[in-house]
Amino acid sequence: MSRFLVAQDCPFCDIIHGRGPATVVRRWDDAIAIVPLRPVTYGHLLVIPTMHVPDALADPTVTAATMRRAAEVARERRLAALNIITSVGAAATQTVPHLHAHIVPRVEGDGLALPWPHPVSRSR
Repeated sequence: MSRFLVAQDCPFCDIIHGRGPATVVRRWDDAIAIVPLRPVTYGHLLVIPTMHVPDALADPTVTAATMRRAAEVARERRLAALNIITSVGAAATQTVPHLHAHIVPRVEGDGLALPWPHPVSRSR
C-alpha cells in the first residue's frame, strides 16, 4: 500500500472526498471514474485511484489497479476503439499531480491527433 493517502490542494483528492464537483460515472473501493472538465471525445473518462499517488511511477501496485479499473469501465461501455493514456510529469502533459488514466473513445476519422505526430529524432 502506498504512503500517499490524501494531498492538500489536489483537485482529484477533493473530488474523491466529496469536496469538489464532478460527474461520477463509476466508483470502486480503490478508484473512481469521472467525466473530465474538457472531454476530447464523446465518452472520454478519467479513472483516478482513491489513494493519492502522484503519478504512474510512484506506486506500481496502485498504477496496475487503476489500469485494471480503466479496462473494466471501457469494456462495460463496449468501446470498439480507444486509447488508455497516463502521463508522468509536466513535459509529458501531466497537469494534475495525481495518477489518472484517460479513457478516450475513438472512431475512424475522428481527427484527434495523439501527442506525438512527429517521428523521433535519431540525433538523441
